[in-house]
Amino acid sequence: MKEKLYIIKIGGASIDDEELLNEFLEQFSEIKEKKILVHGGGKLATTLADKLGVEQKMVNGRRITDKDTLDIVAMVYAGGINKNIVAKLQHKKCKAMGFSGADANLIKAKKREHTEIDFGFVGDITEKSINKKLISKLLKLELVPVFSAITHDKKGNLFNTNADTIASVIAQSLSVKYDVELLYCFDKEGVLEDINNPESVIKNISEDEFSTLKEEGKLHKGILPKLENALGAVKNKVNKVFLIKETELKNHIEHHHAGTEICL
Repeated sequence: MKEKLYIIKIGGASIDDEELLNEFLEQFSEIKEKKILVHGGGKLATTLADKLGVEQKMVNGRRITDKDTLDIVAMVYAGGINKNIVAKLQHKKCKAMGFSGADANLIKAKKREHTEIDFGFVGDITEKSINKKLISKLLKLELVPVFSAITHDKKGNLFNTNADTIASVIAQSLSVKYDVELLYCFDKEGVLEDINNPESVIKNISEDEFSTLKEEGKLHKGILPKLENALGAVKNKVNKVFLIKETELKNHIEHHHAGTEICL
């Protein structure tokens, strides 16, 4: 029987709100099973870019990462946010260790190729990108890896990589060895049929249902990358995948009835 492993991704409101972040990390630190945390950058990178006068360009909700923007996201994601989270977890007696993908070659990415758009220093990853042997060794040492959304190409270049994708691909890679449960924690109760009604949670979403909801325009742009990555994880042998509200983490771990489950 495989050992349980939780891979949990946070971002957005959790990162930007000190009180919310503390509440989430308190619940995360109480998880007794092996666990990995992946975090995004919230609004901090955009705020710093504005202060420095670095224009931010987005295409379909995805950031174009030029050299100046890369410097900013590397500082914010792998620096300030990552170390702040690790310090808070240490305070909660959780043996966290912060990483970018460049550290010990944990996540090797390839520059995104697109026929029409140059995304700049944006890296894409696959299951083979993950150094699962070393991550497994860290988990065996009872350490809690905390990953930022920064990867590298092993040629001296850093890349900005979608944090939802990092969580999904790490989950896929480690599912061979562990009973993996992937949790996307964000500021909604789950996937909502009506974005303005927190009680309209869709309890289960399959690939066909996702396609229908997308065609009907019922999914806002922010939820699409999460759902696409969640479906990718389920299709690649990740045992369970949920989208839940960040403050419901403990409730979900104990009772398994919060949020939206993604299924085949």
